[in-house]
Amino acid sequence: MLNVLDLHTYYGDSHVLQGVTMHVDSGRVTAVLGRNGVGKTTLCRSLVGLTPARAGRIVFNDTEITRLPPHQICGLRISLVPQGRRIFRSLTVEEHLAIAGRTRGSLAGVSEKREHRPGWDVRKVYDVFPRLSERRGHRGDELSGGEQQMLAIARALVANPVLLVMDEPTEGLAPMLVAEVGKLIRRLKDEGTSILLVEQNASFAVKTADYVHVMSKGRIVHSSEPAALWANGDIRTQFLGVPRVDPPVARD
Repeated sequence: MLNVLDLHTYYGDSHVLQGVTMHVDSGRVTAVLGRNGVGKTTLCRSLVGLTPARAGRIVFNDTEITRLPPHQICGLRISLVPQGRRIFRSLTVEEHLAIAGRTRGSLAGVSEKREHRPGWDVRKVYDVFPRLSERRGHRGDELSGGEQQMLAIARALVANPVLLVMDEPTEGLAPMLVAEVGKLIRRLKDEGTSILLVEQNASFAVKTADYVHVMSKGRIVHSSEPAALWANGDIRTQFLGVPRVDPPVARD
């Protein structure tokens, strides 16, 4: 579904992505793991056109999107759940979702390759996130951190993504909410949505993902099934900071 080939992205003279090559398979959850500052968020931003790469290629369903503007990438049904939520403080929950829903409609003609799949609308995201339904009239700055994360995910879903890019979705969440995010990811996968999960929480990602890439200093340094990664003490310790004595992570 998504192939990233020798991608190089800069901020000014700072060379952040230094030849990233990786893939995301259709209908699966693919994780990118790594410590803070290794380029994970820059990878997400390059994939959705917010920080375009200077070299390399991004190919999505046989269409090269490397230098497409963000609105055209969104029209291909790639949605981003950004790190830090990035919701609008002055807009209500309902206004966030209404705007995202209108954006979906306005971009309907951008892509000719549109698969039939269960649709996401405001009613469906309220069923998944009943707390958002209760808080629909509240502004972004009136929501708790957990509610803001729910809203960031719901906003991405009403665009009906084929590929959902989630950048640190569990950051700052209580364990109970982390578990809920995991359940949602599995539900989305079961309904046919492909997911790129970018995480620092290695144990969560290994339990959730079907395939994992490990990033360090702007490059992919390891790619494998989750069990193989967790069995590799050298990789876990050097690149993820997980102790060798840490017990195996059982998949849910």
